[in-house]
Amino acid sequence: MDATYFEQKTAPIRQRIGDFLGEGKKLFVGSSFQSHSIPLLHIVRSISREIPVYFIDTGFHFPDTIRFKDQIAQQLDLNVISTRSLVSKRLQCDANGSFYFASDPDHCCYLNKIQPLEPVLIERDIWINGVRADQSETRRQMGETAKGPFGTLRYHPMLEWNNKDIFYYRKLHDLPAHPLEAQGYLSIGCEPCTRKVDPDGDERQGRWFGMKKTECGLHTQLIEK
Repeated sequence: MDATYFEQKTAPIRQRIGDFLGEGKKLFVGSSFQSHSIPLLHIVRSISREIPVYFIDTGFHFPDTIRFKDQIAQQLDLNVISTRSLVSKRLQCDANGSFYFASDPDHCCYLNKIQPLEPVLIERDIWINGVRADQSETRRQMGETAKGPFGTLRYHPMLEWNNKDIFYYRKLHDLPAHPLEAQGYLSIGCEPCTRKVDPDGDERQGRWFGMKKTECGLHTQLIEK
């Protein structure tokens, strides 16, 4: 995989985003700032710095993730905007005083991921999202575009990329990996709900470990079936 390979792979993405901008659409990128997030941020930044990057700050992220976000924002000169829940953490506990991430993780994700993104979706037209089909069965069923809430359009430019594409694109452009990846964290979400992955395990195996949960809701509730 060389520069020519990736030029061919990214050309349709550049064209599509350029068309959206030419139509006067208001775009944004949603990013969790994991290793696999960085190529999309690099591609979008090469097109326009005016496209904001929204980071959903749940308040439960690993400190490493926050530092990595700041590092990438500076390195790529990104316009990163953090969005947070309006519900304070002291109100995010059940009757026993346990945080919802332990007793009701779906409600925790609603409060800290879905709700904070809704005002952005109301204001914007196009949500550029880095989901990949090889990450889960849910994502495998997605198309390149899909209708989102409040009249938005979801655009999934990385849908047909795979781990090898991500790795070699980062290598070609000297883009760093999330610091926890070297410790075995291959899919990194909130610290209480993320575990290391077995060497032969699925990339997202460590998310919501021990729970009957594979998605936070961003890609199940904020998409038209």
